[in-house]
Amino acid sequence: MKGDGTLIQQAFLRKNSYQDSVKLMQLTEKMTQLPGVTRAFAVMGTENNKATLTRAGFKPALLEGAGPNDILFAVETGTKEEGLRVWEEYQRALEQETKKDEGKAQVSAASLKSASSLLSGANLSIISVPGQYAAYEAYKALREGLHVHIFSDNVSLEDEIKLKKLGRQKGLLVMGPDCGTSILSGVPICFANSVRRGSIGIVGASGTGIQEVSVLIDRLGAGVSQAIGVGGRDLQDGVGGITSIMALKLLDWDPQTEVIVFLSKLPGKETLGEIRKHLAQLSKPVVVFFLGYNPNEQKGVGQRAKTLEEAAHLAVSLSKKESGPLAFQRDFAALFPRETLDAVRPGQYLRGLYSGGTLAGEAYYLAKKHLQKIEYNPLAPSGHAIFDLGDDQFTQGRPHPMLDPQLRSERLLQEWADPQVAVILLDVVLGFGSSPEASSSLAAAIEQARSKYGGEKIVLASLCGTDRDPQPRQKEQELLQKAGVFVLPSNAAAADAALYLCQTERSNL
Repeated sequence: MKGDGTLIQQAFLRKNSYQDSVKLMQLTEKMTQLPGVTRAFAVMGTENNKATLTRAGFKPALLEGAGPNDILFAVETGTKEEGLRVWEEYQRALEQETKKDEGKAQVSAASLKSASSLLSGANLSIISVPGQYAAYEAYKALREGLHVHIFSDNVSLEDEIKLKKLGRQKGLLVMGPDCGTSILSGVPICFANSVRRGSIGIVGASGTGIQEVSVLIDRLGAGVSQAIGVGGRDLQDGVGGITSIMALKLLDWDPQTEVIVFLSKLPGKETLGEIRKHLAQLSKPVVVFFLGYNPNEQKGVGQRAKTLEEAAHLAVSLSKKESGPLAFQRDFAALFPRETLDAVRPGQYLRGLYSGGTLAGEAYYLAKKHLQKIEYNPLAPSGHAIFDLGDDQFTQGRPHPMLDPQLRSERLLQEWADPQVAVILLDVVLGFGSSPEASSSLAAAIEQARSKYGGEKIVLASLCGTDRDPQPRQKEQELLQKAGVFVLPSNAAAADAALYLCQTERSNL
């Protein structure tokens, strides 16, 4: 660091070396732990990514010369020598990962067409390229007769509509764009969990919604036949639910599927009418969860679930042909020691720090029913607040918190320092694609907060995952509990527990 305390910004290029953005971000997370590093970002050098780095405070002149096929590594350190060492370490880590990939049995091809010919019987293409190229690649895949799962974002609404209409014409699913999760024929796609196969099919416009429901189904002893992600815009009136309707029909025809779960934010008004019409035509029972549950809006759309947890329980009950009311154990008075219950003083606040957007939304809507006032993603919270830290306003120039937990760790320290905050609510999303350090990073941040600011906060968390995930759930739970975190069985249960603690007159929810 210079004598005046100024940090040094540098940018490095690796020309003509395209890599998947998820791999780049996961390796970057390790670089931020190196001595002297304030911030580090590795992205492909697209104009969108360069604009994002500029908004994050990096000088545009540093980013010149980077093209869409070049790795752009921007780093902020105390000295130039530290920045150069970090870049060299990043390149070594990238080369090691590349060698690992080369050591695995895999089919390599220079084009989509040649890949289709090499991999006989393939019927799915996963698109994960910069947004401006994603639509073109998806068009090519559809012309080759492949279903398409578009992980890429920044695809225009106009292109999405054209792609989905073409897919419908050809009888091919277009999942996405910005589709983070599917489980197809037992194979987890992008961000997903390792769950047992079974008779429950899922259609979802929410990645973390699919993850939460699928792992709860697994925990209840049932399994998933197919989980089809449709992308967050599919149920807007502009798109009209094209993929959702196709996916519902496919699951209705699928002999392995006996029960269907449908997850989404509340569809557009016109699309909701179409969805109701198609749901009424299905031969199999359907469980519906619309984020921001409103009974008046959900008439005639199957069995309605108020939470993702309830959706999983309803689906499992239907698959097992059980009847009767669902039983949720919510004995929070027995869960928390007396000193914990007494630690929340009147006027203290709840802060929810979430990595999953739907999980954050679910907690917010549950909280609205029980707290007099709660904010969602405020710039400067003045009371109770829930934050979706994966929202664009928090991730500009930074990886998503499911990939890099550092952003949330920083925010946890900030909330711990506030004496008006008593309860911190977290989600921990495990599985393929998610950071292997999600729990350990939070545990370290809690320990740092105690050491730096003293005192105690009540920290609650839910773990979305299974023991078969790359980060086994039981191991992650033990790690969090050792750090003093109360781990609840679902996101809804964790949110309810937080609300129980924050209410003046407590009663189990």
